[in-house]
Amino acid sequence: INGVHMLLDEAINKLEACKQKQLLRFYNELDPEKQNMLLSQIEATDFSVVRTDKDSGARGAITPIDVTGISEINLRRNEFMSVGLSEIRSGHVAAVLLAGGMGTRLGSDAPKGMYNVGITRDLYIFECLINNIKDVTKASGNSIHLFVMTSDRNNDATIGFFKEKNYFGYDPDYVHFFIQDMAPASDYNGKVYLEEKWKISTSPNGNGGWYSSMAKGGMLDIVKDNGIEWLNVFSVDNVLQRIADPVFVGATKLSGCSVGAKVIRKASPDERVGVICLEDGRPSIVEYYELTDEMREAKFPNGDPAYNFGVTLNYLFRVEELNAIIGKSLPLHIVEKKIPHIDEHGEHIEPDKPNGYKFETLILDMIHMLNGCLVFEVDRKHEFAPIKNRTGVDSVESARELLKLNGVIL
Repeated sequence: INGVHMLLDEAINKLEACKQKQLLRFYNELDPEKQNMLLSQIEATDFSVVRTDKDSGARGAITPIDVTGISEINLRRNEFMSVGLSEIRSGHVAAVLLAGGMGTRLGSDAPKGMYNVGITRDLYIFECLINNIKDVTKASGNSIHLFVMTSDRNNDATIGFFKEKNYFGYDPDYVHFFIQDMAPASDYNGKVYLEEKWKISTSPNGNGGWYSSMAKGGMLDIVKDNGIEWLNVFSVDNVLQRIADPVFVGATKLSGCSVGAKVIRKASPDERVGVICLEDGRPSIVEYYELTDEMREAKFPNGDPAYNFGVTLNYLFRVEELNAIIGKSLPLHIVEKKIPHIDEHGEHIEPDKPNGYKFETLILDMIHMLNGCLVFEVDRKHEFAPIKNRTGVDSVESARELLKLNGVIL
């Protein structure tokens, strides 16, 4: 029992120091198990991220970044392919799937990767991605380690699904799951909300948290022990993307850059994708809503629009460079959100408008800290079918059409 009291004293000290003592408001009403749950969550939570000063939004000088276009890639395809295959055969390349999200916008309460895009047969998003990795393992003759980042909310369901489906024919010894770090969510005065009397309100800490979450989950031991030098990070929702693509790996290695980014030519000037650029001379991303008229009209010397390449959230990072920045803190982005919580009377509140802040880090800020980025263009018809909505643009419907176009039987 002393251990619990010790934890309580430590929790009180920690919360007093960061002015969050309200989180123990219902402590005495809880049974010992729930008291323990709350105390261990307080112990694990980094409250230093909580801020109320919104981002100033001040950006550095934005200039165009050189892009390695499809025609140039095709001219050197064999050279890139042979270097990339050699890296893969040496075990230097692994993949990291960012799969913490739920299929809420698709009308599902399961993890997004469990969504079935098949029509006449079952074909799950996770399965599409594993099939794409299997193309590379066939070509190279050896398996690639796959690290799957889940969230508190979907971890058990995701692992259960992979087991139930026998890892879609992939070698389970090469699949590793880890949970994304969470960040607390607060009201506009910086007071962290309770989701339940025994549970702090948290949300995933943004896609910039993937490497620190890997470290916390013990994954970097696997990286080190296996001599992995490159990590291909990709998001769950694009069912057509090539993963650990040997041509991309070879091109990034030969470029001498710390990171490679797969991009697509925008379908129209107002397509809602982040555009890759330089900010103060380092790689960065301008969101579609930040593009000025001047940027929209800027041209490269060959006449192509200068800010015309959208990011696909498929990046290749050099592990050595990631280790050099892991101790440095990424800028925090403060996002206004609707945060369900309990009020001071213990009543559940479902807000109908934003009522506080969530705190996120972004992968683009990691890229901005690194030296040099190879911007690698891919053909959107063959590598870009994101599933964000049920119908319309970037939807289940549009992805199905593209899968069919690429010979995938639905």
